[in-house]
Formats: sequence, C-alpha cells, structure tokens
Amino acid sequence: MLPEVPDGALAELGRTEGGAGTLGLLVRDQDTRRLLLLRAVLDAAEAADPAVCPPAAKARLRDDWALLAEADRAAAGDRPARARLRDPLMGPWARRCLTRLDPRGGPPGPGPRRELAHDLAYFSAVTAVAAARAGIPFGTALTARDGILVLPSLGALRTARSGDTRVRVTCRDGRMTLGGTAVRLEQGGGAWSGSPAWTPAYALPGLVPGAAPMPLDDLDPYRVPPREPDQYALSGPAGPDEAARKRWLHSWSGTAAALRSGGEPRLLETLALLRCLVPLEMPPGAGGRGSCSGTRREAFGALLSSAPATPVAFAATLVHELQHTKLAALSEMVELHRAGPAARYFAPWRPDPRPYDGLFQGAYSHLALADFFQRRALTADAAHAEGAWAQYARYHAQVGAALPALVGSPDLTPVGRRFVEAMAVAHERHGELPAPRGHTARAQAYVKAVRALWTQRQPRGESRK
Repeated sequence: MLPEVPDGALAELGRTEGGAGTLGLLVRDQDTRRLLLLRAVLDAAEAADPAVCPPAAKARLRDDWALLAEADRAAAGDRPARARLRDPLMGPWARRCLTRLDPRGGPPGPGPRRELAHDLAYFSAVTAVAAARAGIPFGTALTARDGILVLPSLGALRTARSGDTRVRVTCRDGRMTLGGTAVRLEQGGGAWSGSPAWTPAYALPGLVPGAAPMPLDDLDPYRVPPREPDQYALSGPAGPDEAARKRWLHSWSGTAAALRSGGEPRLLETLALLRCLVPLEMPPGAGGRGSCSGTRREAFGALLSSAPATPVAFAATLVHELQHTKLAALSEMVELHRAGPAARYFAPWRPDPRPYDGLFQGAYSHLALADFFQRRALTADAAHAEGAWAQYARYHAQVGAALPALVGSPDLTPVGRRFVEAMAVAHERHGELPAPRGHTARAQAYVKAVRALWTQRQPRGESRK
C-alpha cells in the first residue's frame, strides 16, 4: 500500500516548493525504501544458487550485516551505519546487486560472477567504514578492486599490485592500518595519511554555517551510470585536480546566497535533499562554457554535475535537478499518471520527442527555474536584473508551451491531475509579474521557432503534441 501524501504537501510540491514537513516526508520515505532495498539484497544473496553466490560470500555478507548492526547499536546517537546505508550511491550498488542475483538471468559466466564478487566486496568496505566511525575495534580482509581499495567517505588506497588484491585492515582508537599504510580518521569526515598511496575523500564546507560538509565524491565506483546507446548521456566522471577543486569551492561558497535570492524555499530544499556531489567532465566541445548535470532515481540525494562556472549557475543547476529528485520521490509514493513510454510530445527544451513522463519532469524543473529567476529579477540590482528577466521569460514560455499537453492528458490519475493543476496555477501567478516586453517577445519567438523546427523533423503520420 502506498503511503499517504497530505493534500497540503501535494499542493506545495505542485508549486515546486515544499516546507520542512513536506521535504521530511520525502526523505523519510526514501530512507525507508533504501533499507528495504538493502534487505532485499541480503535475501536475494541468501536465496541465490551457490554457482551465483558461493557459500563463503553468503557467510561474509551475514558477518558484514552483523557488524553493521553492532556499529548501529554502539553509536546510536550518530548512527554511522545508517548514514552509510543511506548514502546516495548505495542505491546504484543495491540495484546492481539485485540484477546480478536475479535467478531469471540464468547461470552467470565468469565475468558476471567476478563483478558480483566485486559488488559484495564493496559492501564489506562500507561495513568497515561504519564500524570505524562507531569506534568498534576490528580486523578484517578487504578486496582492492583492480588495485584500488575504496573506503566510502574516507578515501582510497592504491596498492602496489594492479589486479584484485586482498588487503588486511585493522582499526583501533580512530586509527586504521591498511596493509602497511596508516590512516587516521578525521573529525567530521574523511581520513588522512602521509602515504602517497592514500587519496583522501574530499568534501566542500557546509552550505550554511552549521551544515555538514558536502562530499564531492570522485572515488566511489558506483557514482556514474553506465552509458546507454541512443540516449542523452552524461559526460564521464571527473577526478578534479587542485585547480578544479578550487573552482568548485569558489562557486559553492556563493551558492547559498544565490539560492536565497531566488526564494528561501530553494535553500531549504537544497539543505534537506542534497547529500553528495559527483563531479563530471566538462561536456565535449563546450569550450569551458557548457555544463552537464543530472540525477539518478536510484541515487536519492546525489547531484552529478560538471564544475559550475558561477554561484548563480550552481544554484540554477541545484534548482533544476532537485525538482527531478522531488518528483521522482513523490512518484514512488503516489501514482501521478499511467502514460506509456512512447516518445511523441514536443518539449521546447529538447530537440527530440519526449515520453509523457519526460515532458512532466522537464516542465516541472523548468517551472521551478522560472520561479527562481523571477524572484531574482524582482530583487536584483539593475546590472543583474536584465539577465534574470531574460532567463525567467525563456523558462516561463517553455513551460507554457508544455502545460497544455500535461493538463489535457487522459492518463493523469486524480492525484496527478491535482498536482498538474497546481503547476498550472503557479505558472499563471508567475505571469502576473511579467518580464519586460522585449524579453517576453524574444522568448515567445524562440519557442515558436523551436516548435516549427521540431515539427519539420517529425516523420509524416507521427503524433505531434
């Protein structure tokens, strides 16, 4: 049975907003789903054929889970074990494990068996981190995958050997020994070592005073999705050097103020929902001016992004992507529509036809961007107001072109119809404070031109929305 979503929360989210209670509802539901997903991994491994998951691997998984439970009890206030399990990138890990453990896939070959062994070895590393943070002394053996042992949230050890290598790990009094490398846990996150074999995890400062540091995760093996043909793909993962990290820090340090300039709800949702950043390479051919960003349904709280050029660009990326996070989380709690996957709808922000759900997601994020830039335009000085009005006018016109197909769909559920109607009301209210006429005219002309080009590209007989 799906959980209840109060009407007030649904109305807030339909406006692309969300108070502390509404955002907390989404977070609690996602955290509960994550724990259930992890339980499903354990059950699937236990039930798997020995040819898929050998008895020794099952026994190790049980031991790891027992150590996690001990860590949870030992540090009930901080809950380092639950923090590790709720890490966004544990979601992709769990989904991959379930796929590899699915008995319908038939007997696995050597490659899939090796990959599953890597996946389960990663869980052992997660367990070791939770136990270390809980102050539990332990000794164990972990597997360095292709010569690299990643300890999520702490760092990575590069071994002298390039293949899969077993590394003896001990921990006592905040000090870990990884083979012959000594590593000391740091207060608040990360771990330090004087050894060149150790790469510490990196985190940006808290977004606001008192907020936890924000991981900039360039180490986790599950941080980016596999590339799929014939789809818009994210650029590859980046390993920022010192100069790149300074650019991230520069943009991040002004992002809270930029978010607040677009309305306090934008800062609130970032503080409530964002859990880690995954750096991506700059898109090919961008010349340093383009950007690439995305979220993953299975990685709640993670934002994948190339380095933002400015705090305002960073804030706009957060506004855009966190709407996808909110809508994806809500869609797991309530059914908004029953539309199929056929790609046939016009979306003014994409050159290709979109499925209904893609149109829904895009219109929702663009509605939030229109709100963000309108609020900035209304409060900015003259030097910055013009640019904000231009952005607002473009996003407002794009949403206006998409809303008729959303509102008119017979595939909306009653809950989905109330949600889309709230979006339409928010769009209408934005229009009560229009951009200066020149910006509005240019935005409308742009959308008209994009629609004409899109229509020309559609095969004859195709549905055109």
